[in-house]
Amino acid sequence: MTMPRQDSETIRALRGLEDGRSSVRLRAALAVGSHPDPRFVDKLVERCGIEPEFFVRDMLTWALTRHPVSMTLPELLREVRSEHPQARSQALHTLSKIGDRQAWPAITRALLTDADDEVARTAWRAAVVLVPEGEESGLAAVLATQLGRGEHETQLSLSRALVALGEVVVPILRTAAAAPDRRVRTHALATEGLLRDPDAGFEFAVEEAKRVVALGGADREGR
Repeated sequence: MTMPRQDSETIRALRGLEDGRSSVRLRAALAVGSHPDPRFVDKLVERCGIEPEFFVRDMLTWALTRHPVSMTLPELLREVRSEHPQARSQALHTLSKIGDRQAWPAITRALLTDADDEVARTAWRAAVVLVPEGEESGLAAVLATQLGRGEHETQLSLSRALVALGEVVVPILRTAAAAPDRRVRTHALATEGLLRDPDAGFEFAVEEAKRVVALGGADREGR
């Protein structure tokens, strides 16, 4: 008995997602996204959690966004609780791309303060996309607990998330700018500088913040 063409193509695509060659996996993810099918959702989510290549992961996320939210959302919400950091991170990334605010309750404080920098960074980006109107201040307060964390890229990600929330973050940043920890003070001042002048760039804002902290904050604008 000859297998129906659709079933044959589905099996081929599913096998392609597990191929040892990244180029084959990329083409398979493109094919799956081009022809959405509920049978693909579980495999796409699973592959997101273990796929080693960035470009393939991005295509997997795109493929998931092509499927109905009613099918993808439950799977992704389970995945953000995975014990594997990549699975949590990629699920959060996909939720941010889908942009459905039903996912907001899944963006917990535990994820926003995750010990894994990549998970935390992705949670920050997702939170800014998904936060309901009126809850920005609460989100900003949680994000501010991470000021001073990590190296340049992590700090830049946090500053961008805070800046995206707008003026609501100003009083929170000014409180953090008086914190005992020098790294927290510097990061808070740099973020406020970036909020005032986004075109100046983060590196300039950090250098200016370091200068102000070194001088004890005496010449800080607005203080």
